[in-house]
Amino acid sequence: MTENAAGRSGPAGTSPHRGVAAPSSGDRLARMMAAGTAGLFLVVGVLGFVPGVTTDLDRLDFSGHHSGAELLGIFQVSVLHNLLHLLFAVVGFVLARRARTAVAYLVAGGVAYLGLWVYGLVVDHHGDANFVPLNSADNWLHLVLGVAMVAMGLVGLRGLRGGIGSQTPM
Repeated sequence: MTENAAGRSGPAGTSPHRGVAAPSSGDRLARMMAAGTAGLFLVVGVLGFVPGVTTDLDRLDFSGHHSGAELLGIFQVSVLHNLLHLLFAVVGFVLARRARTAVAYLVAGGVAYLGLWVYGLVVDHHGDANFVPLNSADNWLHLVLGVAMVAMGLVGLRGLRGGIGSQTPM
């Protein structure tokens, strides 16, 4: 028996709430990675509307390849693009509340960004199908982001399952 954070005596690894196990380090890691990723999307979504950080903000269109605004003067953005980043942030913060949903957010979001990377490679950057809009810099960023999110999700999943040798043999 140990004293928990609430000062109550109980088995080691329990929360102050009766019968509820305290989050493991794997749980915390998965949740922190998802919340950190969501935070990054929040910052990027907001900065996409900030003059000076986003160049040619007066050329920001709602959607489409005609938007002339570029985040950091590199990544082509539109109102829709920025709103999608903000939506992805909100979803990430909600799903980061639980470890399993945090892992799902990271893996599914990473797969979605890898799909967006492929889409960006095949779409005509000057055609109407480029409605987000995407440019070459966006494509490379989506590749890196997709790989990083899937990797974080897999690390989080590994943390939930425990380290090497921690599983009970079958």
